[in-house]
Amino acid sequence: MGRSRTAVTAGSHQAATGSPAPSALDHAPVFSGRQNADTMVIACGALAREIVHFRDLHTVPAFDVACIPAWIHNAPQLIPERVREKIRHYRASYKRVLVAFADCGTGGLLDKVLGEEGVERIDGPHCYAFYSGQTTFKDLAEEETGTLYLTDYMVRHFDKLIIEGLGLDRFPHLRDDYFGNYKRCLYIAQTEDQGLQAKARAAAEQLDLDYAYRFVGYGELETFLAAAATQPGAS
Repeated sequence: MGRSRTAVTAGSHQAATGSPAPSALDHAPVFSGRQNADTMVIACGALAREIVHFRDLHTVPAFDVACIPAWIHNAPQLIPERVREKIRHYRASYKRVLVAFADCGTGGLLDKVLGEEGVERIDGPHCYAFYSGQTTFKDLAEEETGTLYLTDYMVRHFDKLIIEGLGLDRFPHLRDDYFGNYKRCLYIAQTEDQGLQAKARAAAEQLDLDYAYRFVGYGELETFLAAAATQPGAS
């Protein structure tokens, strides 16, 4: 019987470090726009660069961004209550709070919390799906189930997240334990950056996986953020 694939996420660099300390709101920064915003977007730290970049393309940004560090993906059971904590912290200061987290391995528990708090999130099981588009991602997954997906964030931090985070720098023989049943590395890119493409290709070679590239942009995240950039109650 073959080895089952091990989930590799943006938070893998926290693997085997024990339980995270209490959040204290995670000491995460708030990225404010150029005006007094009515909307707060609570976001995964792995999306921060893309979200702030999208917002600042608009002449008058209409939402602020508060992030939860990306390492929390390594302990998805913590995500719902960390998100709830952020919602309750910022709710009094904003007319609307939105959540830029997919389910991210919480098994529906994040949606339960959001239902209790009356807050909406971006649709999808994970960022790979909403970046690619739900239907497109389903097709990609069916095309090759043994796929390691990389986003811009994961390519930028590949060494920290994957090589160091999984201990492959110290124990290279673990490569087969983690990736023995993977066939390809698919870089679903948010930007058309030749440097990142070169890094992604090198990452695939380092893991001895076939390399594939697909530019997807921000996908459904763009639609979600465009709605966030409208004033609450605007038609």
